[in-house]
Amino acid sequence: MPISTHSPEPGIAVVTVDTPPVNALTARGWLELAAALTAAGREPATHVVVLRAEGRGFNAGVDIKEIQRDPGHSALIGANTGCAAAFSAVYDCEVPVIAAVQGFCLGGGVGLVGNADVVVASEDARFGLPEVDRGALGAATHLARLVPQHLMRALYYTATTIDAHQLHHHGSVYAVVPRADLDETALGVARLIAAKDTRVIRAAKQAINGIDVQPVHRSYRFEQGFTFELNLAGVSDGARAAFLEGKT
Repeated sequence: MPISTHSPEPGIAVVTVDTPPVNALTARGWLELAAALTAAGREPATHVVVLRAEGRGFNAGVDIKEIQRDPGHSALIGANTGCAAAFSAVYDCEVPVIAAVQGFCLGGGVGLVGNADVVVASEDARFGLPEVDRGALGAATHLARLVPQHLMRALYYTATTIDAHQLHHHGSVYAVVPRADLDETALGVARLIAAKDTRVIRAAKQAINGIDVQPVHRSYRFEQGFTFELNLAGVSDGARAAFLEGKT
């Protein structure tokens, strides 16, 4: 299944994304991920959620082919709605969410990770937003939660990536480990949280979200408005086509 949930140990729910070849999600996929994360957090037996992915990379963002096949804007609206729902599901999950990231983490992947409570990454993990090269905008809200403001702007405008060691330096990645150790490292952090009184941890999640200085939901939806404008102006079609033809 593209999105699956299992509980390897008491108190720990693991949500896995497995959509080869690059874990790019369709509009439906984003909504299914949102539903899985929300359901896991609402389950009283769950104390913590680990979000992970199979394959060579964590997430490559939206399925651009789905948007490009649509002669209208329903696929774009679906992608916007689905991404907003999935990012919100991470942030609003009733228990902490640990993101375990390997390989590439691009576009929507940054949206998921930027809203997570804890991030662990493999040594080969790289994070970035190629949006400007695709004629779109979005997830600067979440990149700004991972790096300082001016670095975020530089990464955004240039569509370049940053590696896990650099994010560890900035304090947004909790641990950087060999890929073979990634899942066990994430579970190790999860065990520490799962051992706590879940009533206290759930209250702590609400409290920390309540004092957050960034209105992540409103901020991201504001960004998405410009993506829609670029599509209405006809700017984005050419950018997506160039990417699919391997020109960018």
